[in-house]
Amino acid sequence: MSGKKEKVVDGYLQSIAPLIVGRDVFHLRHLGQVLLDDFAIRRSSVDFLAAWSAIEIASWDIIGKAAGLPVHKLLGGAVREKIRVYANGWWFGAKGVDETVSRAVEVVRQGYDAIKWDPIPGPWRNFISRADENEAVAHVKAMREAVGPNVELLVDGHRRLAPVHAIRLAERFAEYDIGWYEEPCPPDNIDLTAQVKRSTHIPIVVGEAIYTKEGFLPVFQKQAADIINPDICAVGGLSAMLDIATLAAPHAVGVSPHNFNSPIVGLAATVQLSALITNFTIAELFVNLIEPTRPITAQGLNIEAGWVDLPTTPGLGIDLDREELLKRPYAELPGKNLRHYWEEFPRKGAVSAQPFTLPA
Repeated sequence: MSGKKEKVVDGYLQSIAPLIVGRDVFHLRHLGQVLLDDFAIRRSSVDFLAAWSAIEIASWDIIGKAAGLPVHKLLGGAVREKIRVYANGWWFGAKGVDETVSRAVEVVRQGYDAIKWDPIPGPWRNFISRADENEAVAHVKAMREAVGPNVELLVDGHRRLAPVHAIRLAERFAEYDIGWYEEPCPPDNIDLTAQVKRSTHIPIVVGEAIYTKEGFLPVFQKQAADIINPDICAVGGLSAMLDIATLAAPHAVGVSPHNFNSPIVGLAATVQLSALITNFTIAELFVNLIEPTRPITAQGLNIEAGWVDLPTTPGLGIDLDREELLKRPYAELPGKNLRHYWEEFPRKGAVSAQPFTLPA
């Protein structure tokens, strides 16, 4: 754990624990419904669902190990033995376009043929300047020229643009044959994203900030996405994720699991799920987290050149090194620099440890 919201999720876990200890782990669907009905009182906040996801995923690991079978065999059997993944996280902290492009070239050299990043500069606001639009387009152009025509460039908009900017950027990105345009607009009003989808042939992705089956229904009904990217650690675990993928299938919507949380447990659960669903496209992998998490992994996944092998060992196919894990206590990242009323446009990603002071 390295952020601040984990403490909220941990609070839910501590509150839930007395209610589930001693229950039969094989009655997992019933337990999830009981917690939703009687604990959350049918208010599915992302914090509650993240806590339940942790319990649900761990329970499937227990069930699989008790049965001596991998989780995918307990859920109907795999339709693929290898899971294709795209690389993310490699661009974090890069200073400028040149360094970002240089890192992308190295990731492609390692065998990844699909890479994701956010090329849009400036603040995370609905309305951005023409200069920021131009910089984003120049960034995508430089990336395409550097990695060549056979690498999928997956552009992430991080839910921030008004349709006027999102559509204008899509028109200009199209020249560089990007693989998808993710979350161009805030998902709370899905009509905004649907408007963008109607305007472009670029595949539109939405879903990492949608956490329930009910939340995904308008996406399908309004034809707002070509691909959805729910996160197994935020929607309620494997069972809920499988339900969402099943809902997407009749609408010819693909599923590309989001996986920000972990290249160990989160990825292992994602791999088991991705092996099951027929409308799977590609899964997310934060390549920058692979090496830092290796010391706490007793048995990990086989990740090579943009593919993850489906484990055949019982449960999720991974094991943590508890002793090594306990040597690494919880630590928080520095807080983000929140703007004051006199600074409308701080740069995105800015971090500050400075105390609050009034301007001179």
